[in-house]
Amino acid sequence: MNKSKKKEIDSAGSSDNIIRLNRYIANSGVCSRRDADTLISKGDISVNGKIITDMGVKVSRKDKIRYRGKLLSAEKKVYLILNKPKGYVTTTDDPHADKRVMDLIKRACTERIYPVGRLDKMTTGLLLFTNDGALATVLTHPKFNKKKIYHVFLDKPVTKNDLVKLTEGVNIGNDEIIPADSATYPDTDDKSQIGIEIHSGQNRVVRRMFETLGYKVKKLDRVYYAGLTKMNLPRGKWRFLTEKEVGILKRGSYK
Repeated sequence: MNKSKKKEIDSAGSSDNIIRLNRYIANSGVCSRRDADTLISKGDISVNGKIITDMGVKVSRKDKIRYRGKLLSAEKKVYLILNKPKGYVTTTDDPHADKRVMDLIKRACTERIYPVGRLDKMTTGLLLFTNDGALATVLTHPKFNKKKIYHVFLDKPVTKNDLVKLTEGVNIGNDEIIPADSATYPDTDDKSQIGIEIHSGQNRVVRRMFETLGYKVKKLDRVYYAGLTKMNLPRGKWRFLTEKEVGILKRGSYK
């Protein structure tokens, strides 16, 4: 019996659906295959209760693979971004919605993916989809403070004094003060446009901040989310994330 075959049988106990351990870990959504090799070498991975440090081991879907005690699933994880158009509802199931973001990505993959967080119906821009529930929890939980940047178009020029107020904090109701991390003029010739960086994930928070200061938001576009941008992605189109982008999202997610 050759050595590689022995590795399969020892770890999996079956020749059905045999895959390399690093691929199993990558499919589970923890990290890339290359990073999975590092986890294996450090002794962070166990197979059926046994710590594995050999990168050549192969496993089956019947095996129980754990990362630092956390049971992993072999389901392939999918990550894609959509440049959301105006008028689409961010929901997985709304029988009353005429247009849903799910309609725009329904042919992307066979896996069931869902949007991470929400953009309201009239807001455009970057929207992430995945079936990686653990990562989605990290990205949407307030304590993780994931950065978001919006390009805001308003009904009138924004004063410098109001830019300062945005960064100092705006009372959006119930004595809740929300500060922007930064607020700038992306076009110095048109001060009715503002670039705003914020970490809060509250519903309609950007619109509420400007409305409190007496401005009406004519257009709101999310251009950055948790390390991702929609650069070169046309409105209404989607694409899968690169391995590098997935790595950016996962950084710090599985500590």
